[in-house]
Amino acid sequence: MAASQTVADTLLAELPKIRDEQEEFYRDLHRHPELSRQEVETARKVADRLRGLGYETHDGVGGTGVVGVLANGPGPTVLLRADMDALPVQEATGLEYASTVRATDADGNDVPVMHACGHDVHVVALLGAARLLAEGRGHWSGTVVALFQPAEETSDGARAMVDDGLVELLPKVDVALAQHVLPAPAGHVGVRAGAVLSAADSMRVTVYGRGAHGSMPQAAVDPVVLAAMIVVRLQTVVAREVAPGESAVLTVGSIQAGAKSNVIPDRAVLQLNIRTYSEHTRTAVLGAIRRIVVAECQASDSPKDPEFEMFDRFPLTQNDDETTARVGEAFAAYFGEQCRQMPQQSASEDFSEIPVALGAPYTYWGIGGIDPATYRQAAERGRVDQDIPVNHSSTFAPVIQPTLDTGTKALVVAATAWLTPASGKPVP
Repeated sequence: MAASQTVADTLLAELPKIRDEQEEFYRDLHRHPELSRQEVETARKVADRLRGLGYETHDGVGGTGVVGVLANGPGPTVLLRADMDALPVQEATGLEYASTVRATDADGNDVPVMHACGHDVHVVALLGAARLLAEGRGHWSGTVVALFQPAEETSDGARAMVDDGLVELLPKVDVALAQHVLPAPAGHVGVRAGAVLSAADSMRVTVYGRGAHGSMPQAAVDPVVLAAMIVVRLQTVVAREVAPGESAVLTVGSIQAGAKSNVIPDRAVLQLNIRTYSEHTRTAVLGAIRRIVVAECQASDSPKDPEFEMFDRFPLTQNDDETTARVGEAFAAYFGEQCRQMPQQSASEDFSEIPVALGAPYTYWGIGGIDPATYRQAAERGRVDQDIPVNHSSTFAPVIQPTLDTGTKALVVAATAWLTPASGKPVP
């Protein structure tokens, strides 16, 4: 048995002692979700627990981010990350600990709030791993960084922490690790080398026409027709400009123009979302969109050039091959057949901003959160897509166990694949 696996087994033997506390804290976080950049109470609870475990704790990093550092002798520095924010979703799970929280969003709107993406699972699992590592620090040597990130859902939390001096705050980080709960059977873990999460770019395009009465179209340049032609032509980008071996998604999610049936408006606004898995394809698709929009505006004799605004941009999550192989071997040894190959995901994340800024290799894996029997029944009926709630759904509700256990175990197993085994080392 590898020394790192022995250390993981030793640390995780203590997991049953903290299980009840983890489950109670999970229910508390789920009942009290907070929107991006509003994670004040969540951050306070996290920071208090880290300080109690002996971590050198920094809060307010990038707004509401929390970083705990546990230096434990010579050896590698391992960063473990969890995100903390919730979504403006009305919960419909029917759970006794369901959220009834409402909050004011960044635009001043009163909205419901729900942990509809499992970030409460991530927080509790990382705190559990941080506790097991702290209480078992006689068995390993090195440094553990427990990083709790705000505002993942708005794609700017990781960058905010970096811009607020994260790199200067930490020792040299040797590896960064993160995970996400997914609509897969609870107890499963999934790894994948290379591009695992897509890059995402949202674009707001404004095209201009010339307004007129609906009875006199000859006096107008109709931006509604122009927008419709753009939408049709954009469907050819992925079909005809992206190589068959590449993957890309281009969605026109919103078109806004006019307010009355007999008035031709003077502009239309389209909102697009683009998902890609390589910088080459990303650049090509974004370029094609601009080319098509400009050409259609010229073809329609638009009186003004179109305007392009980029927002909600997520980087590509490109797992390091060697790091992923090392974590995968550790997971295979510990989880056995529960360790699987994770399918490439079209969702997006900003986690990679942190290891890129730190100059550290990274890997990002998935854990299942759906009751295994429920998932199996849906699979047998060929109804997984219809019957299994996915992230961001109002009914997305990871089962507490074995989801929390698996998330905690995965972080400990992955961390100890780097930390130096030091059986019997005196606890400082």
